[in-house]
Amino acid sequence: MRAAVFRGAGEPLAVEEVVVADPIGQEVRVRTVAAAVCHSDLHYFRGVLPVQTPMILGHESAGVVTAVGPDVTGVRVGDHVVTCNSVFCGQCRSCVSGTPARCTAKPRFRSADEAPRFSDADGEINSLAGIGGFAEEMVVHEHAVAVIDPAMPMRTAALLGCSVVTGFGAVFHTSPVRPGQDVAVIGCGGVGLNVVQAARFAGARRIIAVDRVDSKLEQAKLFGATDVVNTTNTTLTEAIGALSEGGVDHVFEAVGLKQTIEDAWGALRPGGTVTVIGVVDPNLRIELPARSLVQEKRLVGSLMGSNRFRIDVPLYAELYLAGRIRLDELVGDVTDLSGIEDAFAAMASGEALRTVVEFA
Repeated sequence: MRAAVFRGAGEPLAVEEVVVADPIGQEVRVRTVAAAVCHSDLHYFRGVLPVQTPMILGHESAGVVTAVGPDVTGVRVGDHVVTCNSVFCGQCRSCVSGTPARCTAKPRFRSADEAPRFSDADGEINSLAGIGGFAEEMVVHEHAVAVIDPAMPMRTAALLGCSVVTGFGAVFHTSPVRPGQDVAVIGCGGVGLNVVQAARFAGARRIIAVDRVDSKLEQAKLFGATDVVNTTNTTLTEAIGALSEGGVDHVFEAVGLKQTIEDAWGALRPGGTVTVIGVVDPNLRIELPARSLVQEKRLVGSLMGSNRFRIDVPLYAELYLAGRIRLDELVGDVTDLSGIEDAFAAMASGEALRTVVEFA
């Protein structure tokens, strides 16, 4: 098969011929139909986050199951599936407590004496999060996929496994928004826009979308924002304070920067919560005024929306098919595998929404 192989930061993302193995154990083989380019992929591509190369990047994918290993019980050949990198074991304390996104054990992957799932003449090629969506085929653990209604278009289905479960999950699971509360969302990319529409779905009174790109703020209005703020010429704390009578109940930070996290804290009213969704630099340190803790403010992180993707993904697909949530508008450009580097460049510019790679 063909795959976009990442060999190191600064090196071209070459489309190469890769050998793909048959599934064993609880693995399933999936013909990839669509794979979205996520900001997390960009962090690996730039070398901000470490990764073991060579590697097939990509994790926000959708496709059709073509083969299953002998121990697979929850997926069948012909199923339409969405991948999610919250791969879970199903047996650890987190899994059995109902928080599989925090799984500490992870399912068994192939050992050194078993043939690698992906390889070339030089040896094994790794796959990001055990998925590797920028390839014509994937071999993944069955606990990395959720089955969806085949009526769901694959182009939009691909978004369900990351940006949608992360955005909606932050609002529904990590820091539940109650009807009538005020919400601010910092960063109106794919995840942020899903936070906006999830907050609307939850009954938020005021939803303030914050970004530095006017086109993204216009999109945020479409997804349910009641107010928008471009922080190019104003401070976030002042702008949110003016719109919300002194502060909001929730700030969802979908950027992952020190400044925006600290500013988000200042935009809270007493008892409010900052939920950090954006991928942060592993060495980042956050500084907050300790005296504000007595106001019962909270700072929490959200791991992919605290998702239960086997439940969440089919639900969001159902809501989309019923016309109750927007997904088509999250897709910016569509390309084939040869356009993958251009897709990364578009995302790095900060102007683009999700680019989706489609496979013939």
